[in-house]
Amino acid sequence: MKVKQMLSTAVLNEGIKYVEKNPVENIGKLLNWGEKILVTDNHKNYARSFHDILDDPDNNWNEYVRRLFTEYDVNVRKKVLVNFLVNASILGIPTNGKMSEKYDCNIPWAILMDPTAACNLKCTGCWAAEYKKSDSLDIKTLNRIIQEGKELGIYMYIYSGGEPLIRKKDLMKLARKHNDCMFLAFTNGTLVDDDLAAQMAEAGNFALALSVEGFESETDMRRGNGTYQQVIEAMDILHKYGVPFGFSTCYHSKNVDSVGSDQYIDYMIEKGCIFGWYFTYMPLGKDAQLDLIATPEQRKYMYHRVREFRNNKPIFLMDFWNDGEFSGGCIAGGRKYLHINANGDVEPCAFIHYSNVNIKEVSLLEALQSPLFMQYRRNQPFNDNLLRPCPLLDNPHKLREMVHLSGAHSTQPIDREDVDELTGRTMQVAQKWGKVADQLWQEDHFPSGVSIPKEVLQAAHVASSPVNS
Repeated sequence: MKVKQMLSTAVLNEGIKYVEKNPVENIGKLLNWGEKILVTDNHKNYARSFHDILDDPDNNWNEYVRRLFTEYDVNVRKKVLVNFLVNASILGIPTNGKMSEKYDCNIPWAILMDPTAACNLKCTGCWAAEYKKSDSLDIKTLNRIIQEGKELGIYMYIYSGGEPLIRKKDLMKLARKHNDCMFLAFTNGTLVDDDLAAQMAEAGNFALALSVEGFESETDMRRGNGTYQQVIEAMDILHKYGVPFGFSTCYHSKNVDSVGSDQYIDYMIEKGCIFGWYFTYMPLGKDAQLDLIATPEQRKYMYHRVREFRNNKPIFLMDFWNDGEFSGGCIAGGRKYLHINANGDVEPCAFIHYSNVNIKEVSLLEALQSPLFMQYRRNQPFNDNLLRPCPLLDNPHKLREMVHLSGAHSTQPIDREDVDELTGRTMQVAQKWGKVADQLWQEDHFPSGVSIPKEVLQAAHVASSPVNS
């Protein structure tokens, strides 16, 4: 893959030099350059669809692409195009597939890791509270995971926690060392400062997803007084330095109206967010608050709102659950991503706290071949209705069965949560959502109201998250 990377990078760099002379006028010509390095027929089809978008000056996705070329530092633009588009996607995805066939296991597009379980906030209902605050992955282990990942064609690395920026010095060292990879950290935003933003602009391959729960009252309700203003200040700092960032929002029963509003999305765009992740509240651990679980009607509301925003807002939005139709169902278990917690336990998903192996004792490949991960491989997708993708929230009987068959253990040291107890908590939720989801699925698998072609939306998932089809 190294030879292909060098040739592809050289071709793309020539195109970037040309575009930089007049980004707004020459973006379409960059696509022409980019098509020279495309490997698969799917990628070539995606490129043709993007050409159609760029030919329509009034298309919101046209405006989005132009934002990418006008709001970010030039070094950031180059790194994102090469590391994100070429290494992680155009070349990485076919390599992932070949490695999956070779080793007969899932090989993911992205790896999510927790550098630390420590956090400077104590948010209501946070599943990370179930881990020991003293747990951490040393930089040597983090580096080994990345090195082993690259050998499997993985060039996208994501950090969560705890608060990953507690380790920001180590994370920037890794970004500089592995300058052929793309990095993203989910952060509460309170530790962002000018020094970090300047380092991110210089490295060019590090982005942030800032956690925000709506406007000030909704955010501070779960995250503590004053947190919202700190997040907004972090956005201003990052925007000033031209580094990429977006928002990460957990929608629940008490904030759906806020985070699903035009005013919220418009403000996030105004602050400089280029992407947004939507997650729904998961009732994990002894402190789980069942009253925060979104109702089926609220989840349906978010399903429609995200699709409406995609029609008219220049921002790329992802809904971790409701976008199952674009990702082919659940993406966890190494199918598209996996999670390694701060203790080193290799879990199928950030929300599935069960494991058979610890990364401190096995290689990344051995972890992907562990019993629970092989159960995921055999059972995905977990439902023919891809709007019911999750083995915990939508198909709890599947998670219960896989954990028992694999002999996986709970990775929550504070509350060794029994899988039967956990799935019993979500069984009724799954049944209620199932009725609504089945109706949505029958109406239209790919809603006609989405103006952007579904192929392009799928491609954008490939390029913007661990969701790739």
